[in-house]
Amino acid sequence: MVAGSLLILDRVFPPDLARAQQASVVVADRDGSILRAFETKEGAWQLPTSAEDVDPGYLALLHAYEDRRFDEHVGVDPLAVARAAWQWASSGHIVSGASTLTMQAARLLEPRSRSLGAKLHQMARALQLEERLSKERILSIYLTLAPFGGNLEGVRAASLAYFGKEPRRLSLGEAALLVALPQSPERLRPDRHPEAALAARAKVLRRLEEHGVLSQTDVADALSEPLPATRLAFPFLAPHLTQHLAAKAAPGSTIATPIDRGLQSSLEALAKREALRFDDAGDLAVVVVENRAHAVRAYLGSADFFGPHGQIDLARAQRSPGSALKPFIYGLAFEDRVIHPASLIDDEPMRFGDYVPRNFDRQFQGTVSVREALQQSLNVPAVALLDRVGAVRFVGDLRAAGAGLGFRRLVGTPSLPVALGGLGISLADLTMLYASFPNGGEAAALRLTEGGAPKPVRLMGSAAAWYVTDILRGSPLPEGYAQALGLTRARDIAFKTGTSYGFRDAWAVGYSPDYTVGVWVGRADGSPRPGHYGRNTATPILLKAFDLLPPDQRGFGEAPADALSASTNEELPPGLRHFAPDRPGPIHAGAGAAPRILFPPDGAVVEWRAEDGAHGGLPLKAEGGAKPLAWIVNGAPLERATPAGSGAWQPDGEGFARIAVVDAEGRSAEVRVRVVNQH
Repeated sequence: MVAGSLLILDRVFPPDLARAQQASVVVADRDGSILRAFETKEGAWQLPTSAEDVDPGYLALLHAYEDRRFDEHVGVDPLAVARAAWQWASSGHIVSGASTLTMQAARLLEPRSRSLGAKLHQMARALQLEERLSKERILSIYLTLAPFGGNLEGVRAASLAYFGKEPRRLSLGEAALLVALPQSPERLRPDRHPEAALAARAKVLRRLEEHGVLSQTDVADALSEPLPATRLAFPFLAPHLTQHLAAKAAPGSTIATPIDRGLQSSLEALAKREALRFDDAGDLAVVVVENRAHAVRAYLGSADFFGPHGQIDLARAQRSPGSALKPFIYGLAFEDRVIHPASLIDDEPMRFGDYVPRNFDRQFQGTVSVREALQQSLNVPAVALLDRVGAVRFVGDLRAAGAGLGFRRLVGTPSLPVALGGLGISLADLTMLYASFPNGGEAAALRLTEGGAPKPVRLMGSAAAWYVTDILRGSPLPEGYAQALGLTRARDIAFKTGTSYGFRDAWAVGYSPDYTVGVWVGRADGSPRPGHYGRNTATPILLKAFDLLPPDQRGFGEAPADALSASTNEELPPGLRHFAPDRPGPIHAGAGAAPRILFPPDGAVVEWRAEDGAHGGLPLKAEGGAKPLAWIVNGAPLERATPAGSGAWQPDGEGFARIAVVDAEGRSAEVRVRVVNQH
């Protein structure tokens, strides 16, 4: 009857574990070290802690001093209770307590004033805890909730605050202090009451020496250790990113990120130094990505989190990218086989409807190579190429790759000004897009937490991405940089700069084979900074950020198999030698329709035998376009082609092939086919 009643009470009034589940949210780096922890709703530093998180030596002292039979009893230790009762009866006052670690865990879960009734309640709760939880979980509750003075709860929080380190490796003196502090956490705080803390630590050490747990020599060494004189600040790295991640996390969560703690710390120090150069309230943001994993290794939302506008995450703010999107226009034009790096393109006054683009210096360079046009960031060629690629398609492809783009107008379709920064994009998204170039044209969402790999999206082909990289590796360095550090720069970096209208935003985004770095410099309120542009303001910071990174483990490599190898304009097919823009109209007068491939059709499976080569090869047929037509298969031009546009191709084996035709004005068509052996 009594047993049944107790069982019913046990089920009706289970122990409340809520306090142990409302611990601080912790954001950790790639190695598990804390980047930042957040106070609980009650304002406590309460870091989730298990036995694996602390030094075994500390656990040994804790068990020996607080509860030697923790592993054997069922929550209440009858021997300890009997001893305490005998001592109290003999002396008339309490000599030693009978609380087990399980009882202390119960008290920490449900704090009550000290009384006989409270003690009996703790015993009942201790029995319930032992019935429901493992010894490891009960110990974890104590390690997480034990008070250590002020708003410090748990041994992990205490170790970080007093010793500046995780409790995985503690000296004997440190371990003894952490055993002693929960006895009277406010009275024994070493930063406020050092003499009391010394005495409490000595008491723990002497008692364990008396019980044979510690040697006299060990105790003497521990007693000579200095006490911490001050309470240290908790780790506070990547504050914008950690705040963003913690906002959606449940209490007690530990969020694992791919951030490199050492790199993050070095980058924040670099940002503070660079910000000192700005005398106009300028700020900066930096994002560092490891290319293959699409993992963010460092994230800086502003130079000073506690500055006037420091808590605005400038790496997520949408700003005008200026010319920083031009490489993607060229990449899509390469993908369409409209141009080649050796193609010629005109930089001259040109009108696109009501839009008349001009260069940054208001000058025009005349006819230049596509390589020079991108390296010099000429505006008219970029707009002419976007006119061919299509602004709607361009914006759609960037969005499909995962970039969030903003426009001032809520209605209407994207137009040609997007080539020169007529949209908004964040530094994080722009850096994500640039990481597609060293990844062969595949973009993927940035990985902010450890976990599954993001699904890649193909933005452009590997040949187009390689063309862009080959060009941007020759981007001009800032003035004075090329003559000094540039000549001895060990890392191979491809980069592009951008400056928004009115000098509001200065950008530099670059990549090596292993890393991509994005830098934004400007004011948080978006006001102009005359004289500050990408090349002279953001690029030096970009290069210094790269100097903080580990050496690359690979190079950019050779050109892909489908890249058209041509070092001079004369080596190109006639249709690729000089890009002819769609507007103004006279250039295309009477040109007719663009070329179209009649055979083989797109997606066809073509059966082929080696002996068929004796009959001239696989026939290629096209119609339309300005003659002559040039055929390109897997990036290589075919020599045999007739003025009418027919040709022949000799496959060298089974597999997929890309067949393109380009007319005399640079317009093209492309199909993809699969070749199989005919049996």
